This record gives sequence, structure tokens and C-alpha cells, in this order.
Amino acid sequence: MDHIILEVGLAIALIAAGGLIATKIKFSVIPFYILIGMAVGPHAMNFWHFDFRFIESAPFIDLLGRIGVLFLLFYLGIEFSIGRLIKSGKSIVTGGSIYIGINFVLGLLLGIIAGFPIEEILVIAGITTISSSAIVAKVLVDLKRTANTETEMVLGITMFEDVFLAVYLSILSGIVLSDSSSVWGVLLTASIALGFMLFMIIVGRKAVPLLNKLLNIRSNELFVLVVFGSLFLVAGFSETIHVAEAIGALLFGLVLADTKHAKRIEHLILPFRDFFGAIFFFSFGLSINPLEMFGAIWLSLAAVLLTLVGNFIAGLMAGRSAGLSTKQSFNIGFTIMGRGEFSIIMANLGKAGGLMPVLQSFTALYVLIMAILGPLLSKESKHVYNFMDNIFKFKDSKRRGNTNVNPKLPEESGT
Repeated sequence: MDHIILEVGLAIALIAAGGLIATKIKFSVIPFYILIGMAVGPHAMNFWHFDFRFIESAPFIDLLGRIGVLFLLFYLGIEFSIGRLIKSGKSIVTGGSIYIGINFVLGLLLGIIAGFPIEEILVIAGITTISSSAIVAKVLVDLKRTANTETEMVLGITMFEDVFLAVYLSILSGIVLSDSSSVWGVLLTASIALGFMLFMIIVGRKAVPLLNKLLNIRSNELFVLVVFGSLFLVAGFSETIHVAEAIGALLFGLVLADTKHAKRIEHLILPFRDFFGAIFFFSFGLSINPLEMFGAIWLSLAAVLLTLVGNFIAGLMAGRSAGLSTKQSFNIGFTIMGRGEFSIIMANLGKAGGLMPVLQSFTALYVLIMAILGPLLSKESKHVYNFMDNIFKFKDSKRRGNTNVNPKLPEESGT
């Protein structure tokens, strides 16, 4: 333990270097954080006091990464709120259902064809279904599409994904993390998990006036201590009843989003989200041995192909259902194509449940490819549309869509 602080400092320096490189070339930082984590670890070198194997500090870095997940999900809850999701409108439900339905079914088929057990199949479907809100936000800002008509649908689908994630991850964590082997035992555990989620949503909304009073704290120091202490307690308790700690954080964020202190919390949480979130991606890469990824190449490439097809079809159907043009619908499918933090959370859930180790290698390679392809295809969506239009001769509707939503664009960040 003599050099643990030095190792953590080295890790943060490497993460910062990756972020600087990504910013320099104007690309998503997520694949760079993961790649740097994969480049070091047990298979790396040890130079004097600089131990790139991170043997001593690995458990501590892993803990910091877990905290990063909590802050990422908590911030998303603060961003969207339960009230905003309820008022989002029919188009979000329609577009989100189309997107989730197509990609989830394709994920299930991939797991079934590959011959995985049922728990692994459910985890794979989750990994390939949910897009990265961090990558989506960065793409919209970098490509200056925040004012585009289709952006409302993009953010609407992202919001719908959060609802699906909360429900699915609650049920899946009950199945994967449960010690029950019988169907009834698993159903009971999953029901408890889903019941906890509903309890947090219903009781949390009723408690908003009380929370407004309790959080009326002038000192930022005490305010942060109260909020963060409550966050860790809720997340920790949810884990004891087989609900993923990340979902406990998301639910707590959704509850606080309806309070008058939401803006203050959002402002204070940003530095913690960015710092610990970066360590989360690095720690995930640190857990992957690049030499072991070769066994997951074909599975990852198959998943990438299915995701490309699924996003193309889902974006087209969701956009057209809202009255958007074919070109705008193309933008929808490409913009939400990136996979990142949520896929990794799913993989970590499988790891915690003792599922097949190949899920980690599969997720690392899949996320890397999609984190690169997503922004790239979004940038070149005009050329892709023109190429496809020359083949299929699209006849765009003259109607202009009205998605009836105006969700807030998540603030751009390094993660």
C-alpha cells in the first residue's frame, strides 16, 4: 500500500491525457478512457515507482469507478425528472417503444443464436439496446444540431430509454443477483425490486414539499454532504434488496429533480460526475485483458451489424411516425447509435452475478466500436442519406413533424 496514492495519481494523469487527445481531435472521450485502461493493467510494465500494472490500487480505482456510476445515473435523474417524463407526450412513447422494441428483440436473437444461457441473453439484450446519453449529447453539441427539428425526438427517445433502463435493470438485477434458483424465487425477487422502484417514484413525488424544506440549507458544504450522504444510503440500500445500486441513484435523482433545489444540485454534482465518471470508464478498461478479447470478436461484430441495422430501421420508423422527413429520420438513427456507460453498467451487473466472463470482453469491444461509429456516422449522415436516396429514391412527406416535447439537452461533459 506504499505507492497507492502514486498509482492513483498516475491513473488520473493517464485519464487526463486521453481526454486531451480526444478533445484535440474533437471526438468522444469515452473510447479513449477505455483504451487507456486496457493498455495498462496486470499485463503492462513496471517502471521504477511508476507501476502501470495498478495491482495495489486496482480495488480502490474500482471503488471510485462504482462511485462514478452512481453520479452518472444520479445526474441523469436530476436532468429528466419524473414529471417531465410523464408530460413528454405521445411521440416519445411511440418513438421510444419502436426504438427499444427493435433493438431489444435483435439483442435477444443475438444471444439465442450464439447459444448463451437465459441470464446472459438478457444481459446481452440490455447491452445492445441502450444508447449512451453522454455520446448523444456530445454529438448534438459538436455537430450544432441542438436546434434541429429531429433533436426533440432524439432527446425524447433518450428519455424513454431511461425509463426502460430503470424498469429493466431493476427486474434484471433481481434475476441475476438473486440467490434463488426456482422460477417463483426469481419472480419474487424481481417483484421486490420493481416494487422498490415504484415506491421510490410514488412516495418520492409526495415527499417533494418535505424535501424542499429539508434541503433549504444555505451552506454548500452541508448541502453537498446531505445530498451525497442520502444518495449513497439509497443506492446502498437498493443493493441489499437486489436492485442495482445504479438504479437506486437514478431513482433518487428523479425524485430530487422535482424539488426547487434541482438546479443547485445539478450545478454542484457536475465536477463529481465528470471526475468519477472518467475513472469509471478507465476502471472498466483496466478490467479487460486485450489478449482475451479475441474470443469475443465475432460476437461483437455481429452485435455491431445488428445495431447498425436496428438503429437505421428504428430511426426511420420513429421519425416517420412523428411526421419527420426521411433525412431527419436518418439523423435520429445515427445520433443515438453510440453505446457507452449503460452497456458497461449491464456488463458489470453480469460480472457481479457471476455470469460468463466473455460478457466483459464482448462489451468492451462492442462499446469501443459503437462509440467510434456513432459520432462518425452522425457526422456523415448527409452523405449516407444521399447515397441511400440514389438507390431507393425516398419520397419525403411534406408534413413537418411536431413531437410535442421540449426536453432539455444534457450539459456537455467529458464523459
